[in-house]
Amino acid sequence: MAGRVPSIACIGIIGKHNNPLHISLFPPEARAPLEFSFLLSSSLDIFEARLPHKTADQDFGLLQAVDERLAMYGWMTNTGVKFVIIVDMEGRSATSSDAKVTAAVGLRDADVKPAFRALQTAYIGLMRNPFYDPDQHSPLTANAAQSVGSTQITSRRFIDEVKRIGEGWAPGVSNL
Repeated sequence: MAGRVPSIACIGIIGKHNNPLHISLFPPEARAPLEFSFLLSSSLDIFEARLPHKTADQDFGLLQAVDERLAMYGWMTNTGVKFVIIVDMEGRSATSSDAKVTAAVGLRDADVKPAFRALQTAYIGLMRNPFYDPDQHSPLTANAAQSVGSTQITSRRFIDEVKRIGEGWAPGVSNL
């Protein structure tokens, strides 16, 4: 793992009714979408198990180490929307700016918090958009209204912001 630095492999936004709202893979051509969709679904059980024990803190920290390479971290908004970040511990080749990170053996929960804060800010920006209706993306209301719309978030601005966060994050980055 020398010369490699952890990077984000997947960011998943999961609705309050446990429906996937958005999934981004990094890099998309090197990842299996079905595998990461399954991993995101498996994180829901962990959120459910920890929910009664959580208080005001929305950071669920490390949800699970999938294997020696992948680790899932979770965050939940006060509206029940869940953010899941899957980190690839052997993510990308280290650059000169990553020199201090390569010495780190593991990843701390605090290393992922800036990415969660940035995702929450992007999601709040999406919610503030007067043309975005969160109920339109709920499978319960979409089916009841016989809507033909997708339950996925299609806002280009939000998708671009998630992509920026996923590509720009590295351990030790404090502001995204």
